[in-house]
Formats: sequence, C-alpha cells, structure tokens
Amino acid sequence: MNGPPLDVPPLRPSFVVTRPGPEGAWTTGRVGMLYRDLIPGGQGGRFIASHIRIAEDGPVPDYVHFHRVRFQMIFCRRGRVRVVYEDQGPPFDLYAGDCVIQPPGIRHQVLESTGLEVVELTCPAEHETLADEELMLPTATEHPARQFAGQTFVRHHGATAPWSAGPVPGFSSRDLGIGAATGGLAAARVVRRDPGSGEGDTSRTVPPTAELAFSYVLAGRAVLRSERHGEHGVGPDDAFVVPPGESYRLCDAADDVEVLEVTLPA
Repeated sequence: MNGPPLDVPPLRPSFVVTRPGPEGAWTTGRVGMLYRDLIPGGQGGRFIASHIRIAEDGPVPDYVHFHRVRFQMIFCRRGRVRVVYEDQGPPFDLYAGDCVIQPPGIRHQVLESTGLEVVELTCPAEHETLADEELMLPTATEHPARQFAGQTFVRHHGATAPWSAGPVPGFSSRDLGIGAATGGLAAARVVRRDPGSGEGDTSRTVPPTAELAFSYVLAGRAVLRSERHGEHGVGPDDAFVVPPGESYRLCDAADDVEVLEVTLPA
C-alpha cells in the first residue's frame, strides 16, 4: 500500500456498552450511508466500529475506492448487498451472517443493496478513503490468494459455515476465517448458545496484551457482568468492549443468543 506510514494512535482502553438510539443517533457518511458509532472514543482513536445502513433500496452511488487501514472487516447484519472486489472475480451478494475482510488497499465498490445493515470494524479510526478512477471492476483476472499488505481477502458464507464446540461449555462458534487471512492480527467468530445444554454462562478474561475485545449482540438477551463495571443487560444490536486484563461474564443467556466477537490480536 503506497503512501506515508499509517498513523495508528496508542491504545487508550475503556469499558464501553452502546445501545441502539433514536434516529438522531445516526450520522450521514460516504455516498449517503447512515452510521451509528459502536465504540465512542474509539479506544483512543485506535479503532472505529460502526453499525451502517443504507436507507434506500436499489443501486448505490458508489465508486471504485480503497482504504488506507491496518485492519477492516464487514459483517452483514441484515438485508443484502452486491459488492465487487479487486482480483476476486465477478460481483457477488452478501446476506445476513456473511462477512468479508477488506485487506489494506484492496479496490472495491458497493453496487446495490436491499434492506442493508452491516457492522464494520476498522483500525485506525481516522483513515483515508481514496478513489481509484483508473481501475475498472471486476478485474479481468482472478487472484484470490493475492496478498494486500500481508493480508488476503476472505468471504465467509454464514449460512453454510460449520459450527464447532466452544469457546465454553454450552456454546458453539463459527470462525469467520479472519485469523488465518491476517496472519493472526485479528480474529472474528459468531458464538451461539446451544439450546437445551443447561449452560447459559460464559466466563472470560481478556488477555492483558489484547488491543481489543469487541462484541456485538446479533440475537437473544443476556446479562454482561464485569468485575469492575457492574451489571448490564444486553440484547440485539447492543455492543460492548471489555478492556485488556479484565474479567467478565455473559450470563443468564437466552437459548437464542448469538454474539459476534472480534479480537485483536487473534
């Protein structure tokens, strides 16, 4: 990725819980997309996480562009979006539960959407978005294994992805493939309660060397209990960050609980 060195601010960890707010909580961003901030303060500006939606169905007035970032992922929350990426073949659709990693500098374009909502997480919070007026997408050749600043593109299909045991008894998870694609820089997974397991409580300690432990509730309700920050009921579209070295429990989880978890490093 060309250009000056990327400015990644030092980490300023904090405990954060965010909830869906009124319409005024959304701000208008690039090509008319609406944004809701999921990590106010951005842990010192090191990260930004956004709940993004496109209000109007149909073609999106986007253009071929790229981002100067260290890390960026998109998780489709609701609806459908058609996108196209450099060297990744023809345009394709993302549906709820699907995910892509956008490696640094990869050219891409949003083409059209229906009822779209996504969760986007990026490092650093302040980063450049640059147009590429010369490149036409899709590119003539496919190169899915191409590396962009040491990372590869990942397209995760939520509907067909396998679930495995863990991370704690009574819960299953599906890995989104980001750990392998980033060489361990980051990881992401969806964790769900196993109905009838008799378990509804996860106890975790965020490693003291962690940069970020971010969670977004996709379905169901639970209680977030932090040793330092008290008790917080959480439900769909709530998000939370637990600082490095701190312990927490996600307990009293309903049978239908599903949570997107993103960690840096993996």
